This record gives sequence, C-alpha cells and structure tokens, in this order.
Amino acid sequence: MNNTQYISDAQVVKRANAAVKIELEKKKAMEVPIAVYDRKTQKIYQQNGDGTRTIVAERIRKGRYSERVAKKA
Repeated sequence: MNNTQYISDAQVVKRANAAVKIELEKKKAMEVPIAVYDRKTQKIYQQNGDGTRTIVAERIRKGRYSERVAKKA
C-alpha cells in the first residue's frame, strides 16, 4: 500500500545542475568570490563578482594516481 514514486537519475542530475547554477548566480549577486578551475590552463582562479580573475594555484600533479604510485615502487 506504500505508493512511493522515485525520480529518475536524469532528473536528479538536472536538479543538481540547476541548484549549482542558482547558487553561483546568488554568489555573483552578493559579490562573493568563487573558485573556478580552468581545464585548459589547469589553473585555479578566484573570480570576483565584477568578473575579474586572480590566479590562486596551479595543478601540480599530472596523470592518474595509480600511475604515480607505480613509478615510485
């Protein structure tokens, strides 16, 4: 008699993406800086509400974890 309806995985992903988008827009409106990762340059930026970016860090490790461990052994 338990009439439980579940949502599909696609709906969960869609809702999660919408929640992230709303949160980022809220941070921009409040002028709170957010962290952004650029896959091309592999750098982490701090993006301010006005759109300016400052480099915070760079990616130092490359390759997969298993490949890095195998090289040490």
